[in-house]
Amino acid sequence: MIWADNTVGHPRIGLIVPKFRSTAVARNRLRRRLKEIWRRDVAPALPALDLVVRARREAYAAPFTSLRAELLGWRGALAER
Repeated sequence: MIWADNTVGHPRIGLIVPKFRSTAVARNRLRRRLKEIWRRDVAPALPALDLVVRARREAYAAPFTSLRAELLGWRGALAER
């Protein structure tokens, strides 16, 4: 994850989901899961910043709860800065 302050007034996210020899269906499913976690749990608690998330190969097989726990852990670190 990489983050920087922005002047827009609200947090934004950029997702990088590499192929890792996965299908387009798997990539889009992972992207949708990450966006939903961002929308519901992470963004409301953050100040105005831009965040870039690069998914790892393990993220394709991770259950939704594990992805959510990982992003919520980062949310705490980002909110404290």
